[in-house]
Amino acid sequence: VQLQASGGGLAQAGGSLRLSCTASGRDFSRYSMAWFRQAPGKEREFVSAIRSSGGYTYYGDSVKGRFTISRDNAKNTMFLQMNSLKPEDTAVYFCAASRTLILSQVRNGDSYNYWGQGTQVTVSS
Repeated sequence: VQLQASGGGLAQAGGSLRLSCTASGRDFSRYSMAWFRQAPGKEREFVSAIRSSGGYTYYGDSVKGRFTISRDNAKNTMFLQMNSLKPEDTAVYFCAASRTLILSQVRNGDSYNYWGQGTQVTVSS
């Protein structure tokens, strides 16, 4: 599967952005999907994940209550609605996919086999 992330841009603190990750290839509905982010000089950070059916979602502590992950399997697309943005949300956001993800490894980037190219999110104060 190939992943294409989009929707990044510049937002003010307190504002919102919606990221999309569109997948090409077959069987999108069989993949667990996730968002990670990486700020300059920092390690990659888990943001959110959603299981293949969409029934289970997971969030990093820093975004819980502000971000919402969702997916539309009919359109091969995953979304990340980001509200109440903070300057510390500034990073490149990557989408990732896995066919074999297990619950204990949801937050581990090494568990994902496929990655998109990233989209820049910049939040000004």
